Amino acid sequence: MFSAFANIAKIPDLRKKTLITLGLLVLCRVGVFVPLPGVNLAAVVGSLGEKKGSGFAEFLGVLDMFSGGGLKKMSIFALGIMPYISASIIFQLLSAIIPALQKVAKEGESGRRKITQWTRYAGVVLCIIQGVIICMNLNGSKFNGQPAVVNEGFWFIFSSSVILTTGTCFLMWLGDQIDEFGLGNGVSLIIMMGILSRLPAALTNIVQRFDTSLDAADTSKIGPSHIFILMSLFLLMVMAVVFVTQAERRIPMQTPKRSRIGFKQQHFLPLKLNASGVIAIIFANSLIVLPSLLAGVNVTWIREFAGFFAPGSFMYVTLEIALIIFFSYFYTAVLFDPKEHAENFKQYGMFIPGIRPGNDTRDYLESVMNRITLAGAVFIAIIAMVPQVIQNTMKVSNQISDFFGGTGLLIVVGVALDLVNRIESHLLMERYEGFMKGGGKIKGRR
Repeated sequence: MFSAFANIAKIPDLRKKTLITLGLLVLCRVGVFVPLPGVNLAAVVGSLGEKKGSGFAEFLGVLDMFSGGGLKKMSIFALGIMPYISASIIFQLLSAIIPALQKVAKEGESGRRKITQWTRYAGVVLCIIQGVIICMNLNGSKFNGQPAVVNEGFWFIFSSSVILTTGTCFLMWLGDQIDEFGLGNGVSLIIMMGILSRLPAALTNIVQRFDTSLDAADTSKIGPSHIFILMSLFLLMVMAVVFVTQAERRIPMQTPKRSRIGFKQQHFLPLKLNASGVIAIIFANSLIVLPSLLAGVNVTWIREFAGFFAPGSFMYVTLEIALIIFFSYFYTAVLFDPKEHAENFKQYGMFIPGIRPGNDTRDYLESVMNRITLAGAVFIAIIAMVPQVIQNTMKVSNQISDFFGGTGLLIVVGVALDLVNRIESHLLMERYEGFMKGGGKIKGRR
């Protein structure tokens, strides 16, 4: 492992890419601490989302996680990169549903550039909408008995919305620079850096609550046994996420062409166990907070209805699991079309051993994909529930429990695996030993 890091410094191109990536990520973190002009920081900082248990607080918590704490600090990066991520997800879904976008997506590199440009425009529109909503809520509000805005009025809403939109556009530009000159996916690395920035606060919380002489009735302290359980659980969750992220079902494929030694060429069609990734959790979290948001409406029957879906309740957990499973199937169906694959196999003369080409191949691929998607969806649902279970059973704060599952852990592990694979490729091209023993790349179950 240490020799692999030493090898990174020996390769000029890889060393340059690494330094550029680190420098741009540091610049992203610096912007989080630049306050938004006109905001009374003494009143606002740390007060947003303080009403725990409400849907709006959960929404702000997700937004703050993707912004790396920029929302609670009311910085120029308060919106983070989330509007661009939302626009990207929307266009991915629309590209699979709308025939006109499907046609553009199949145009190759030029079509991909068009969709990317439209995604950026949509991200800017979402930035403006979210920025105006946040600024309008701040304008005229009070936190801790103090006004949230120094000079209230239209000019604050207009100027602050422009600054927040510009901040997100700057993050999008930094992500593009990392893609072009750095190492890894820029937007993903920015999100991962924002999530990991919460780690020092979580560790500080553990240190402050640590007590060796722990009383069983005192739930405000954390003892050595709690530390051991938390560390073991964290390692177990990381290994489980890595295993499922890398897991795939390989469908054997054969072609009628013969190689030089007279055998048929055999290939594999890899089907990911968790094809939807974190999209299912993001969609489920976006919808599950809607009933809780209705609790603020001053109508009796609406507030009673929203009470059934209060965060942590049975209906809330059941609905969240159902939404995760539904969106796992929905997004997998958008990404993988068994009929299209079956037609392509038939066109190129490829077939699955024991399965007839055409409709039989389509039915076989559909059945296999449905089974492995169910397994992946159940795992994602378990990952989403683990932080709530840890928070309720071990009486720890959400700062600590969020690192044991949910969206954050899936994103961090997925981006880290992608980054390691890219570094491995650079090292192997230069004939250096990589991170894995013997210089091999990270492999799946087989």
